[in-house]
Amino acid sequence: MKALLLAAGFGTRLRPLTNTIPKCLVPIRGKPLLEIWLERLSKEGISPFLVNTHYLPKVVEEFINTSNYKDVVTIAYEPELLGTAGTLMANIDFFEGGDALLIHADNYCLADFGSFLEAHQNRPQKCVMTMMTFQTDNPSSCGILEIDEEGVVIKMYEKQQSPPGNLANGAIYILSADLLKQLKPGMTDFSTEILPLLMCKIYTYETKETFLDIGTPETYMAANI
Repeated sequence: MKALLLAAGFGTRLRPLTNTIPKCLVPIRGKPLLEIWLERLSKEGISPFLVNTHYLPKVVEEFINTSNYKDVVTIAYEPELLGTAGTLMANIDFFEGGDALLIHADNYCLADFGSFLEAHQNRPQKCVMTMMTFQTDNPSSCGILEIDEEGVVIKMYEKQQSPPGNLANGAIYILSADLLKQLKPGMTDFSTEILPLLMCKIYTYETKETFLDIGTPETYMAANI
């Protein structure tokens, strides 16, 4: 399966670290975050990869070109950010009509991707995608989900002050080929413009492994500890 790694973020909350290092390359225990993604996904047979860039693109290009993954990574530079849905639509031909893995690669995630792929293969017939979820300690900062007995999303609460629960959207998705065919140009944000249209059609897979948004100094430190 091919994967799109969204890696164009500025990482403003991690400054001054990200003044010279793009967020996707900040080191976790001495290893760049993007390398961790490429390494873990490759071990599960996921390849090739498309990586979008915007902030400090030359730094990302240099990393890729000197890495073990240079032959399986295509870089899509965005002079202006297209948004999560915009990047997906602009590169839809990359997936060649197959299912697609869409990943917000600024998270530190140690999930079992083999099990995630298996869950997608065994999803209910009505579901057109599978979303990775996790239990969060800070639900007001996440998209919180309400699911039915089959594990299908029936309602979402996007960064609300007092959401009903702790099951969060991990912003890691497997999109079916059928869904990709249905998407229409013009959308920019996957979470707010596409997901709300798919209620009762999104299967979920909950990871019990480490899952951290490293966007703040506190969570970045936690990932390194």
